[in-house]
Amino acid sequence: MKTVLDVHTHTIASGHAFSTLAEMVAEGRRQGLELLGITEHAPSIPGTCHPIYFRNIHVVPRVYGGLKLLLGAEINILDAVGTLDLDGEYACRLDFAIAGIHGACFQRGTAEENTAGMIKVIENERVSIIAHPGDGTADLLFEPIVLAAKEAHTLLEINSSSMRPIRHFDKARGNNLEILRLCKKYEVPIILGSDAHIARDIANYEYCLPLLAETEFPEALVINTSAVRFSEYTGIKI
Repeated sequence: MKTVLDVHTHTIASGHAFSTLAEMVAEGRRQGLELLGITEHAPSIPGTCHPIYFRNIHVVPRVYGGLKLLLGAEINILDAVGTLDLDGEYACRLDFAIAGIHGACFQRGTAEENTAGMIKVIENERVSIIAHPGDGTADLLFEPIVLAAKEAHTLLEINSSSMRPIRHFDKARGNNLEILRLCKKYEVPIILGSDAHIARDIANYEYCLPLLAETEFPEALVINTSAVRFSEYTGIKI
């Protein structure tokens, strides 16, 4: 399976990543990608950029060194109600937004409460992708999440980085298998995410691909194989 896009990546602006924008673009070009998304962490992650960063992303050309770019943010889901930490005048300047739960800034509820909050985010028209829903940071009920994602055309991410053994997300592999099986059952597209925090990890899906094989997941439902399909499904202009 040839993947042509990676839209969940971070530069040094996120505070705990290690490559510049130019380095990320160079690696994306080297790999022959058609589309690269840069999604710096939103304000609730310690050490990340100030919100004013997102007001100024208009200065970055969207074709950079011959590679198509999307400038967005990884917005934090703060609680089981689905509160987001970047909205209004900043969020409206993004090319697109992904949203995810991070242990550093999430106030947990019950599985049912967390799921209801996640569905509220899925239904938010500004959110196109849910980052690493299967990493196990919050207890979630995946069937209603998959069905909500199908209805809203919001992509659920299978995140490679969260399944690295060094991350100690013990539930991540099993949760992602469940998500894939449900998405296959209900014919819901998914997106693979590298969550690269250094250029060399762009489009590194080494922990995702074995799960696709194990579940015999249809290639037609993997959105990374076509930038045009990604744009058409999400409504994100490229």
